[in-house]
Amino acid sequence: MQLSRVTVQAPAKINLFLRITGRRADGYHLLATWMQKVDLCDGIELIARPEGIDFRCTGRGIPGDHHNLVYRAADFFLQATQGRREASFSGVAIQLTKKIPVAAGLGGGSSDAAATLLAMNELFGCILAPGELSELGLRLGADVPFFLADNPAALATGIGEVLRPVPPLQGYSILLVNPGFSVSTRWVYQTFALTKREDAGNLINSQERVVEDVDYEHSGVMISPGTVLVNDLERVTIARYPLIARLKEDLLWSGAVKALMSGSGPTVFGLFADHNKAEACCAACKLRFAATYLVAPVGAK
Repeated sequence: MQLSRVTVQAPAKINLFLRITGRRADGYHLLATWMQKVDLCDGIELIARPEGIDFRCTGRGIPGDHHNLVYRAADFFLQATQGRREASFSGVAIQLTKKIPVAAGLGGGSSDAAATLLAMNELFGCILAPGELSELGLRLGADVPFFLADNPAALATGIGEVLRPVPPLQGYSILLVNPGFSVSTRWVYQTFALTKREDAGNLINSQERVVEDVDYEHSGVMISPGTVLVNDLERVTIARYPLIARLKEDLLWSGAVKALMSGSGPTVFGLFADHNKAEACCAACKLRFAATYLVAPVGAK
């Protein structure tokens, strides 16, 4: 069934665990990361048009051409389905409404790209199979396959494309605090590679064991101060932006069970078992940081 308009939501994510386990010859880093979607979402509306891509976005400093992952996702889809589309239209107008901070470690761009691919497939009559969508997604970014998948939480390995669904986080309110500046994911990974060049050969042996020690089937409801949650990229980002370390300390002092930087940063999240403490901390943080959000894990009961 062909539609003329599709509206979708693109959720953010947090990395409850992120280990760099090695590096491929082509420069891509191998990792093991536990990702959880949260209910802070961008909105995307797609409307069929005769031809071409008309992309618009709310928010300053966001490119409106092929430099934007949403535009590229739509373009990739149209190229991949050329000759297979039976729709009476061959173009799309896209309106992106941003709520997820940009370059914040929350996967907003990857989520937008995934939501666009899914919406394009719906708009054009579901002509691509899930595997084909995943292949397109991986061309756009390593996190995109995670956002294409239905499951709200997963353990991702490889460069991020090998996904193992795990139960969603339960029993926690999540406070996201973005300090108001952007961090380049490419810079963080390149800098991490430089700091690890001398012992890169030992990465897999020394770090995969820690990943295996985490019981992902039950840890979503058992996170405590003793639970191992770690982000290898923190050492890079905090070295340049020590405010991130202070934010973690503030969240823990305010009652968070755990606090960690998400992805390549700079957003810090705190897991609160007590929702009242989370609300109080949220109010205090908003006085200093406008981009503060109290969210829930997607899939939580």
